[in-house]
Amino acid sequence: MKTYVDAPQSKCRFALAHTDITPPENIYHRMWGAATQDRATGIHRPLRGSVALLAPTGGNERQFVIALDHCVMGRQEMENLLREVGNLSGVKREELIVVFSHTHAAGLMGLERVNLPGGDLIPAYLDELNSKIAALVREAESRLEEVTILYGTGNCNLAAHRDFWDEENQTWACGYNPGKSADDTVMVARIDNAEGKVIATLVNYACHPTTLAWDNSLISPDYPGAMRETVENATGAPCLFIQGASAELGPVEGFVGDPAVADRNGRQLAYSSLAALESLPKANKRFSYAGPVVSGATLGNWTYTELSASDLERNASWDLHREDLNLPIRPGTPTIEEVKSELAEWQEKESKEAHAMAERKLRLLHRLKQLPSRKEFPLESIVLRIGGAIWVILQGELYSVLQTTLRERFPDTAIVVSTIASHWGASYLPPRELYDTGIYQESIAITAAGSLETVIETISEKIENLLK
Repeated sequence: MKTYVDAPQSKCRFALAHTDITPPENIYHRMWGAATQDRATGIHRPLRGSVALLAPTGGNERQFVIALDHCVMGRQEMENLLREVGNLSGVKREELIVVFSHTHAAGLMGLERVNLPGGDLIPAYLDELNSKIAALVREAESRLEEVTILYGTGNCNLAAHRDFWDEENQTWACGYNPGKSADDTVMVARIDNAEGKVIATLVNYACHPTTLAWDNSLISPDYPGAMRETVENATGAPCLFIQGASAELGPVEGFVGDPAVADRNGRQLAYSSLAALESLPKANKRFSYAGPVVSGATLGNWTYTELSASDLERNASWDLHREDLNLPIRPGTPTIEEVKSELAEWQEKESKEAHAMAERKLRLLHRLKQLPSRKEFPLESIVLRIGGAIWVILQGELYSVLQTTLRERFPDTAIVVSTIASHWGASYLPPRELYDTGIYQESIAITAAGSLETVIETISEKIENLLK
């Protein structure tokens, strides 16, 4: 007979600092091949940059998680950011990892676009961004304190499957597919300091922030903006959004130009997150059966009891692993010269479709220039165990089967899954069976078929060893 319930908890040191990283409102903004404008025309909501610092209760090891309201960064931009943050803060490169909310309405801040309208504003903006993040890193260091992190799960049907076969036109379309289910798990966490005050919350959810698309010309964090605002108004503490494995997931209502839809999507996720946060128990306690109470019926009385010293010690366990997962680059990947030739052909044509195809080739060219010279791609990974939780941070856009598989295999452990980390050279990692189907994510995949499955098994083995 089970007489108590333990909620996953972590005891560690933690800090969260954030700031406004909104670019100039007339900066280069084109994120969509179907867009008709290059520059942004205004700001819907400010973009946010956050730095979360995790460290054990004892020892010098630590991990900075830099969370940016941007879509992606190229390798050069990422190297510039990490080098400058390290120089200005004194923090080691291996202690820093960048993750993205993946909003598609922030603009595409690539240095290869400086000659396009509004692109001249990109270098100065990125320099300022680097300085702001370095300041946040220093602020987080100064605010580090002992905390208890409590984890819980909820459900939200904002995200939908977006691999849709258009039977009439005999083509794959990247959009709402009502015929397939989507992972609706919301992982939340409440971070309490030693005095019991809530100093931060975490919302970890998998859904492309593609509410706003080609008809939108406003800089926006998309749905994470309204989500954070709603959660923060309710809790009085800053909220950190972490994008999950969302390669095939997007909002049911997306690809629109109306910012009100993005705000509505954000509130939908916020309400689900708040419900899950409200269900979390008290820190450093377990919910225990206290015995029968004779009343009109014999009632079972449950109450909170203190965790034992050994339980608290177990919740403070810390094990951090950083490594590159070497994945084979896809056979038949085109050469830079081939893509340059195709790009030139599309650029000579005058049509909306030609403009969109030229944008595709431009992005492919940029990705190819980021590939290593060898035949393997070194996918960055971080697996961190803190007490009853595992934090998984991975480069690339991975299908949600990654997170559903990990959570199914380790049901008693809270698993935070953060993807789209580091630079975007890894692109998408779709399941093996989708290769050679022509689906969008597969058509631009850099690594070979089976790479996603390799990542899942490698991370699973790592987690299994950490939980022994």
